[in-house]
Amino acid sequence: MIVAAALAAGVVALNAQTQPNPAAMPRVRIPTTSSPGEAGPAQGVTPPLVRPADSGRASVPAVRAVYPWKTRVTCTVFWIGEQAGPRNPVPNDKSSWDAQWETNFGGYDDPEPANRIANHATGDFRPKGFVPKLNPFYVALPYNDVASQGGHKSEAARVIPWFARMNPESGKTVCKGRWLQIFRGGRSCFAQWEDCGPWETDDWEYVFSTKPPKTKQNGSAGLDLSPAIRDYLGMQSGEKVHWRFVEANQVPYGPWKKYGLESSTAVPAGALAARAPISTPSTTADLATQQKYIEYLRKLRDEQFAKKPLSQLQN
Repeated sequence: MIVAAALAAGVVALNAQTQPNPAAMPRVRIPTTSSPGEAGPAQGVTPPLVRPADSGRASVPAVRAVYPWKTRVTCTVFWIGEQAGPRNPVPNDKSSWDAQWETNFGGYDDPEPANRIANHATGDFRPKGFVPKLNPFYVALPYNDVASQGGHKSEAARVIPWFARMNPESGKTVCKGRWLQIFRGGRSCFAQWEDCGPWETDDWEYVFSTKPPKTKQNGSAGLDLSPAIRDYLGMQSGEKVHWRFVEANQVPYGPWKKYGLESSTAVPAGALAARAPISTPSTTADLATQQKYIEYLRKLRDEQFAKKPLSQLQN
């Protein structure tokens, strides 16, 4: 808490110098439940409010949705570049929404532990061979909102909770890039929906309603996890997790915001320096000193974050 408070104070102080109008940033509501089975806020109690870091994008209205948990879901591990096989009928060089998925990611997301970096202290979870250009914390769920002949599936507007407010163009997915929280063994992580599966692509009753997964393959698996998620949660393919959807403005900083075009609201190392406006010579040295100190506080915070039980984390 001390480190987090110091970091927040440091960022506020730095933004006061580098951001001319911090009051214009929107406030967002954060869910107060951390894990399945925890009660939500009491009736009439307002969840805490926070100000997000300026991402450089146009402001969007805060979303207050809190989605239900899906509990004890069997997971399988998949990866970008995986070839087709008995347990994976479709190769993963492409996704349901990205014909150049492997290329856009930056290469083969090698699942072999010996060929990966998995470091809770630094928040690095990725293949050793390259720095990914997309978020390595990705999942697949067994639904595609886009019909094979174009346009959206007939039920999409009715069953997808966020469809109406996104008001998409015909045939433009509203599922790609959506955030999930995944909970296992007292620890949770966050990831983005980037492909469809396992096995099914039309199982909206499971993904958006209350039915179990339709498929009976791979132990009735209902969620595919990337190697980064596997390593972060310390699990293996075939084990069970709990998961739920979350809004982008409810996702805390963590390893899932370290890399990737889809995670541009993250504040990775060096980002503050990149965001700083033109400074006069008299303030440049002071800003650089503050930036280094904030990066030091970030490292301490991430180390503490990795050690905390989920009950102590705020979503």
